[in-house]
Amino acid sequence: MIKKIFKSILNTIPRPILIRLSYVAKPILEFLLKGNRFTDPIDGKSFKMFLPYGYGKQRNNVLSPSTLSLERHRLLWLYLNEQTDFFTAPKKVLHFAPEQAFYKRFRNQKNLDYTTTDLFSPLADVKADICNLPFEDNSYDVILCNHVLEHIPDDTKAMQELHRVLKPGGMGIFQIPQDLSRATTFSDDSITDEKERAKIFGQYDHVRVYGRDYFNKLRSIGFKVIEEDYTSKISPELVEKYCLAKGEIIPVCFKN
Repeated sequence: MIKKIFKSILNTIPRPILIRLSYVAKPILEFLLKGNRFTDPIDGKSFKMFLPYGYGKQRNNVLSPSTLSLERHRLLWLYLNEQTDFFTAPKKVLHFAPEQAFYKRFRNQKNLDYTTTDLFSPLADVKADICNLPFEDNSYDVILCNHVLEHIPDDTKAMQELHRVLKPGGMGIFQIPQDLSRATTFSDDSITDEKERAKIFGQYDHVRVYGRDYFNKLRSIGFKVIEEDYTSKISPELVEKYCLAKGEIIPVCFKN
């Protein structure tokens, strides 16, 4: 019953309103769904089910009731926590379109000099166009830019700007929705109808579907790219318990 109600809400209420409502709904959802089948590694809380999420065709057991994280957020958290010194070493961090699951946690990390940016987000410290950033060259140790580039018509220019403001030796993580069955990225600027965009690109405001060539495009900009299949390094039991998307690749980029 809860699952059916939540699917109906997601399909009828605009996302900005859902985000505002989430602050009120989270404590209620946490109470109603408390259990031990699934665990959110970001806050360690466990539930009998996660919530469905997705535009059009929804995925079951993917949205954490407590942090509102999705599969990609939980995977990134695990990678940063287990494979990097992100939470321990001093870092100057630039975070594009900051996610609710991370925003307050990263802001409260005493080791991070943390700046958020976006053109529209109310959580952005600096309102900026990713294709024309107001930051100096070689400014940041870490750049997080996740599920942003698929919205940007000139993603080449955006990648160049990310490379420009990252420090030499710095790390960027640029997750995108990716169809690994595609060898090449697909885009078509003539598709402007929102319903058609959602059908073809997966979301009404996406402008392309990235294929496996995404990593080489980042390399062509000048990044050293590690295609990190981190779910293969986690036990199948934990992949299921954390509700991760098995086989999702984390693009870990370094500036030489």
